[in-house]
Amino acid sequence: MPISIKSMLACGCLVAVAVLAAACSPRRIPAMTVSDLLEDRVLLDGVLMKCNRDPGNARSNSDCLNARIAIERLAARTDPAADAKRAEDFEKRREQLRAQQDKQRQEQEDKKPKVDVYSMPVIPVEPAPPPKDPPPPTLSQTNP
Repeated sequence: MPISIKSMLACGCLVAVAVLAAACSPRRIPAMTVSDLLEDRVLLDGVLMKCNRDPGNARSNSDCLNARIAIERLAARTDPAADAKRAEDFEKRREQLRAQQDKQRQEQEDKKPKVDVYSMPVIPVEPAPPPKDPPPPTLSQTNP
């Protein structure tokens, strides 16, 4: 059975339309994995901000679910003993820095000569003379 030219053109156009429609559709962006989010904290913050803006969609969105899992894993990673040790070290260093800065400030103040305002000579201050008022205009100065 011979295929007519019209049916070949119709099939060709149908195939061309199908190929163009498939080529024009946007690519689907794969969901972020938990390991990707754990590695990139900025990306994790961005995904969480997006999820917090639209809480209704966040329950079903896989990116939001993965971000919440990543947050839980990050929270579980921190060791309370290590955090306490870190805070203790921070406080110790801060106290050392304060002591060093206080010592430098005291040395600078010791270098400056101290002025005792009670032993300074008193200089009388005369009040400023009152401003001179301009003379009132006369008849010859005004224009009729």
